[in-house]
Amino acid sequence: MGGDFGPHCIVPACIASLAEHPSLQLILVGLPSVIEPLIAEHPSVDRSRLLVHPASEVIAMDERPAQVLRGKLDSSMRQALELVRSGAAQACVSAGNTGALMALSRHVLKTLPGVDRPAMVTAIPTQHGSCLLLDLGANIDCSAEHLYQFAVMGAVAAEALGTSNPRVALLNVGTEEIKGNQQVKLAAALLREARALNYVGFVEGDGLYRGEADVVVCDGFVGNIVLKASEGLAAMIVARVEALFRSGPAARLVGWLALPLLRRLQNELRPARHNGASFLGLQGIVVKSHGSAGLEGFRMAIRRALTEVGENLPQRLHGRLEHLLL
Repeated sequence: MGGDFGPHCIVPACIASLAEHPSLQLILVGLPSVIEPLIAEHPSVDRSRLLVHPASEVIAMDERPAQVLRGKLDSSMRQALELVRSGAAQACVSAGNTGALMALSRHVLKTLPGVDRPAMVTAIPTQHGSCLLLDLGANIDCSAEHLYQFAVMGAVAAEALGTSNPRVALLNVGTEEIKGNQQVKLAAALLREARALNYVGFVEGDGLYRGEADVVVCDGFVGNIVLKASEGLAAMIVARVEALFRSGPAARLVGWLALPLLRRLQNELRPARHNGASFLGLQGIVVKSHGSAGLEGFRMAIRRALTEVGENLPQRLHGRLEHLLL
């Protein structure tokens, strides 16, 4: 029921995901009076794979997490998380209120042993592919121990996604050991002692995009700004290139010749392709879709949840965290 477009986007995205993944089953949690008419617009959908779980309340995008925890016990978000907790579902995907989703996830699913705070993580495009960036805004103020835990969780997630011996770095204002605030310096000391991690030191913002690390760790204040700036920069680059190719007859001819490459660039940089931030450190899988994501973006969030289910990510995290944190 959440996000900028709500069920009018999410229902078609779910139906498209069912066609893409034959073994997938989805439960749509929310107001049946809103959801069922949208499903009815797709009469060929296999209803044995698309269920509707009723929830009478909806959490608004501007509601405070504390208010959500005290009330709205029958909200669609809470009921979806309860389905994961009970085992009726293997993952929850939501485009709703991020703060409420994090608060409810911690309350309903609990954190893994040794984890103080879950972290939001997503893939950022780089020159050589992508890297995992965390935290993206769930934890604005972080201690050195929190950053260390994020690094461990990020490394395990990167391994689950196919990167062997991932390079882990701390995002900083310089690469020298004397640079950074006290939390970053203390976190670096902790990571240097973690022999099981491939810690490569500090990385600056430009090094993030050069692909100097596979996992980049920072607090949520910095991470959220980096993420939003990345999305805005990607959109601006594509828009400026398109404008240049429309600036005159010669430019239009060059643009026509370069059209396949331009479309490839658009495909690689568009935010929808990388949509879906995971909440690492929970005893269950939760993926947050960008609130402004359209049909394609929400499909990517579902695909990310499927990958984590296939990799049994919480259990893998538990095993590694037990070794490195407890």
